[in-house]
Amino acid sequence: MPLVRRRVLVSGRVQGVFYRDTCRRVAQRHGVAGWVRNLRDGRVEAAFEGAPSAVEAMVRWSGEGPEHAAVTRVEEHDEPPEGLTTFEIR
Repeated sequence: MPLVRRRVLVSGRVQGVFYRDTCRRVAQRHGVAGWVRNLRDGRVEAAFEGAPSAVEAMVRWSGEGPEHAAVTRVEEHDEPPEGLTTFEIR
């Protein structure tokens, strides 16, 4: 099965609402590798790598986030897969 990778930049109320931890748990459920981190400007950045349908599910989830998040924008960028095997919080 081909792997795909997509990086997202998520804006809105996405820090201090357990976005990164929830993202890690959802990614693990979907079998997606990658990482997620807070940026100094208040956004969250994440990279998702895995099966196309699983990565797409994570991109959709990014636009919703956890219960207390208020996502206002998601920027998506396709990237070449790196062969990641785990999902981590950076």
